[in-house]
Amino acid sequence: MTPEQAVFTRSEARQTRRVLIASLVGTAVEFYDFYIYATAASLVFGPLFFPAASPSAQLLSAYASLGLAFLARPLGGVLFGHFGDRIGRKSTLVASLLLMGGSTAAIALLPSYATIGWWAPLLLCLLRFGQGLGLGGEWSGAALLAVENAPPGWRGRFGMVPQLGAPVGFILANGFFLLLGALLSPDQFRAWGWRVPFAASALLVALGLWVRLTLTETAVFARAQAEGPPPRVPIAEVLGRHGGAALAGTLGVVACFALYYCATAFALGYGTTALGYAKQDFLRVQLGAILFMAAGIAAAGWWADRLDPRRVLIWGCLGTMLVGALWGPLLGSGRLDLVFVCLALALTAMGFVYGPLGAWLPGLFPPRVRYSGSSLAFNIGGILGGALAPVIAQTLAERHGLGAVGGYLAAAAAVSLVALLAIGRRRPA
Repeated sequence: MTPEQAVFTRSEARQTRRVLIASLVGTAVEFYDFYIYATAASLVFGPLFFPAASPSAQLLSAYASLGLAFLARPLGGVLFGHFGDRIGRKSTLVASLLLMGGSTAAIALLPSYATIGWWAPLLLCLLRFGQGLGLGGEWSGAALLAVENAPPGWRGRFGMVPQLGAPVGFILANGFFLLLGALLSPDQFRAWGWRVPFAASALLVALGLWVRLTLTETAVFARAQAEGPPPRVPIAEVLGRHGGAALAGTLGVVACFALYYCATAFALGYGTTALGYAKQDFLRVQLGAILFMAAGIAAAGWWADRLDPRRVLIWGCLGTMLVGALWGPLLGSGRLDLVFVCLALALTAMGFVYGPLGAWLPGLFPPRVRYSGSSLAFNIGGILGGALAPVIAQTLAERHGLGAVGGYLAAAAAVSLVALLAIGRRRPA
C-alpha cells in the first residue's frame, strides 16, 4: 500500500465513523425526545396540563397530545424530504435536528394549567407539533446517511445503526426518570423534576449538530445531482411514479410503531395505574427489556445482509403475532417477572420489525426522490401504527381486557405482513 493509499484509507475510515455516529446520535435524540414526552405523558402531564373529571380521562388527554406529533410528522417529512432531495441530506438533517431539539427544550419552560389556564395545554400541543415537524425529516435523513455510505453487502448493518438510536434514546430517557425518581420526592418530581430531561435535550442536540456539521454530502446524492436536475416537487414524483412503493412502505412500518408504543407508553401508564406497580419498579423492568430491543436490532441488521431485509421483516411480523397471543396472560399476570418477560419478548420482536427498515424502506425509491418517499412512508405509517396506539390500547384494556390489546398488536402485524408479501422482493433502487 502506498502512503497516499494509506492516507485515503484512514480518511475514508474517519468519514465512515462520522457518518455512523451522526446517524446514531440523530435518532438517539429523536427517540430520547419522543420517549421523555411519552413518559411524562404517562406520569405527570395529565394532572399538570389537562384537568378532567377522572385520572383516566387525564391520561387519555395526555396520550392524545402524544399523538399530535404523528400528525405533524408527514408534514415534516414532505418539507424536509423536499429539501433533502433538492439541496442535500446534510443541511436538511441539521435543520430538522434544530427544530426537534428546540421544541423539546422549550417544553421544560412551560407553566402548568394551574398557572396560565388553557394556554398551558395549547402551548404544550404546539411544541409537541413542532417536535413532530422536526422528527418528520429526521429518521429518513439518518437512514439515508447510513445506507448511502454503505459498502456493498453492508446495507443491513449500516442501516441498523440509526435504528440503534431507539434503544439508546430509550435508555437515556428511562434512566433519567429513574434517577430523578430516586433523588426527588413525588412532590418535587411533579413540581419541577420532570422538566430536567426536557432541558437536557439541548445538550444532546448540541452534540448531534457538532457531529453533523463535519460531514460531507453522500456520494449517491452527488451522483443523482450529476445525472440531471432534481425534481421540482419530489413528493409529486413519488405519488405519481412510485405510489405502490409508498403504500407498501407505509403499511410495512405499522407493526413497529404499534408494538413500540404499546410496550413503552401504554404499558407504563397501565402498569402504574390499573395494575398497581410502583413507578420505579416498572421503569426498571422497561429499562432491562429495552436491551432485548437493541440485541434484536443488531441481529436483524446482520441477518438482513445475509438473507434479505424484507424477509427479516416478515419474520418480525410473525414474531409480533406471537407476542400478541402472549400479551394478556403475561402482562396481566400480577407478577413483575412475567411482565418483564412480556416486554422483553415484545421489544425483541420490535428489533426485527424495525431494525431492517433502514435498509428496506429507502431501497424502494430511486435516489432522486428517496428522502421524500421514505419520509412519507415512514411518517404516515407512524400515524397509522403509533399515533393512537396508547389511546386504543388503553380503551381496549378498560373495556375488554389486556387480551384485546394483544389482538390489536397481532392485527397491526398482519397489516405489515400483507404489505411485505405484496411488494415482493425488490433490489434497492
